[in-house]
Amino acid sequence: NGVEFSVEGDKDAQLTIQLEDDTEYEVYVDGVAVGGMKTNMSGKLSVSVELEEGTSVKVKAVKRA
Repeated sequence: NGVEFSVEGDKDAQLTIQLEDDTEYEVYVDGVAVGGMKTNMSGKLSVSVELEEGTSVKVKAVKRA
């Protein structure tokens, strides 16, 4: 139904995640909902995260029912 992972780095980053094609997901960054996003026809979802050196950020994408 989704994916969850942590990201670390010293610069902000844009992440591309491969999920189900043409599907709506609710996206969370550090437990805060950042909104619904829809994958494109090839299943790619892009998420931007603000990063600080030495601190990890949790990213979670959950398929909407």
